[in-house]
Amino acid sequence: MTAIPQTRPYVNFFDEKRGFMSWLVTEDHKRIALLYFYAVMGFFIVAFVLGLTMRLELIAPGATILDPQTYNEIFTLHGVIMIFLFIIPGIPAIFGNFALPMLIGAPDVAFPKLNLISWYLYVLGGLMALSTLLYGDGPADTGWTFYAPYSVKTGTNVTVAVLAAFVLGFSSILTGLNFIVTMHQMRAPGMTWFKMPLFPWALYATAWIQVLATPIIGITLLMIVAERTLGIGLFDPALGGDPVLYQHLFWIYSHPAVYIMALPAMGIVSETIPVFVKKSIFGYKVIVYSSLAIAFIGYFVWGHHMFTSGMSGPARVIFSVLTFLVAIPSAIKVFNWIATLYKGSIDIKPPLLYSLAFIFQFAIGGLTGLVVGALATDIHVHDTYFVVGHFHYVMFGGTGFAFFGALHYYYPKIWGRMYNLKWANIAFAIFFIGFNLVYFPMLVLGMMGMPRRYYDYLPEFTLPNLISTIGSWVLAIGLIIMIVNLIRGRKGPKASTNPWGSVTLDWTHTQSPPSLYNFDETPQVERGPYDYRNYEQYLQEHNKN
Repeated sequence: MTAIPQTRPYVNFFDEKRGFMSWLVTEDHKRIALLYFYAVMGFFIVAFVLGLTMRLELIAPGATILDPQTYNEIFTLHGVIMIFLFIIPGIPAIFGNFALPMLIGAPDVAFPKLNLISWYLYVLGGLMALSTLLYGDGPADTGWTFYAPYSVKTGTNVTVAVLAAFVLGFSSILTGLNFIVTMHQMRAPGMTWFKMPLFPWALYATAWIQVLATPIIGITLLMIVAERTLGIGLFDPALGGDPVLYQHLFWIYSHPAVYIMALPAMGIVSETIPVFVKKSIFGYKVIVYSSLAIAFIGYFVWGHHMFTSGMSGPARVIFSVLTFLVAIPSAIKVFNWIATLYKGSIDIKPPLLYSLAFIFQFAIGGLTGLVVGALATDIHVHDTYFVVGHFHYVMFGGTGFAFFGALHYYYPKIWGRMYNLKWANIAFAIFFIGFNLVYFPMLVLGMMGMPRRYYDYLPEFTLPNLISTIGSWVLAIGLIIMIVNLIRGRKGPKASTNPWGSVTLDWTHTQSPPSLYNFDETPQVERGPYDYRNYEQYLQEHNKN
C-alpha cells in the first residue's frame, strides 16, 4: 500500500457540515454509522433493563415484583429488542457502515441514500416495537419467536410487534444489498478479492443471508397479521391451519439469522487479533471459505429447532447431521485464531480482551449447541434453561462481546480520542465475570430440568437462580463502568492516526477522525491485508511519506 499525500486541508467528518439537520439528511456512511450507534445503544439499554427486571423476579421462588402476564410481556419485548434491534443490526449497521468503505479503499458505500433510508426504517421499526408499551392491551406476550397459534389468538399487541419486525427486515435487506454492491464495485485498485480484509468478507457472507433469507420472515409475519385481522386459517388448527408450518417458515429465516449475528462478530475477531499479535492471520483463505460455508450451510439446519414438534425420523437425522456439519467451519475459525496467537507479539489491549472472551464464550456456546443439535440429548434439554444459556453464550457472550470489542477498537478512529485503558480493562473484567455468573448457572438449571419462560420455579432451582441474578448486577456494574469510561474518553487525550499499529487501509490511510471522503486520493493496494513482514520498516516508510 502506498501512502496518500495531503492535497487539501484536513477537515474531519464531524466538522465538514454542522447542524442537527445535516445529520438527519446525511449521506456520509460514517455519520449514518453513528446514527445507528446512538439508536442501537438506546434500544440496548432498554432491553438490558428489561433483562435485569426479569432476573430480579427470578431471584427467589414465588412472585416477587412481577405477575405472570407482565413477565411474559417483558421477556417478549426484551427478546424482540435484543434480537431485532441490537444483535442483528449492531455490528453490520454500525461498524460495517463505518469501516467497510475505508477497509476496501472506497469513499462511501455504493448507495448512500439507500443507506440513510435503511436507518430511518430501523428507527421506525424500533419505535413501533416500543409503542406497544403505550397503548392497546400491552406488549406481545408470545416470546420473540411469535409462535402460532398463540400469536394469532392472544389479545396483546402482537400485530404491531410483528409489523415492527417486518419493517426492520426491510432495513436489514437494504443494508445487505448495499454492502454486496459496494464490495463488488468499489474496491480500491489492486485490491483483489483475496487482498480484502476478513471483516469485509464476513460482512459479504452476512449480506447474502440478509438479502436471501429475510424476505421469508417478512412473508411469515404478514401471514400472522392476515390471520389475526382477516381470520384466514394459516396456522390455527381450528381454522384448518398448521402451527408446525409457522415453525418451519420462522426457523428457515431465524437460524440463518443466527449467522447474521455471528459472522460479523467473527469478522471483528479476525480483524483485531492480527493487529494485537503483529503477525498475519493464520489460514486467511481458509477463514474466508469458512465464512462462506457457514452462510451456505446455515440455510439447511433450521429443523433442529423442531425435533420435539413432530418430524419424521429420517428428517431429524438429516437435520442433526447438518447441524454438526455447520459446526466445522466455526471450529476452523477458532483453530485459526488460536494458531495466530501462537508465538505472536501479543499486546494486551481492551479490543483483544473482548476478542479472547468471544473465543472462550463462543466455544462454550458452540459446544452446548451440539448438545441441542443431537437427537438424544435435545429431547431432554429442549425448552429448558439449557437452551437459554446456550443461546446467550452464542449471542451475547459471542456477538455482544465482539460488538463492545469493535467499539473499543474503532473508538479512536471514530472520535479521534483515547479512552482510559486501565478502566477499560477493569470494566472488561467485571463484565466478563458478570456474564458468566449470569448464564453458566442457566446451563446447570437446564440439566436439572428447569423449564424456560416461567416466571416462577420449584425450590430446588433456587441457588442457581440466585447466583444468576447476583451475576446480572455484576454484569450491569461492568457495563456502567464501560459506558462511563467511553463517555469520558470523548474528552481524553488525542489519539494518533494509527494507535494500534494496524496495516489495513482504514488505519494507515485515513486520519482520526476520517475526512468526509475518507481518502484524499484513491489508495493503491500493493500488500496483503495482514502483511506484517518487515512491519517496522513499513511503518517508518509510511510515516516518512
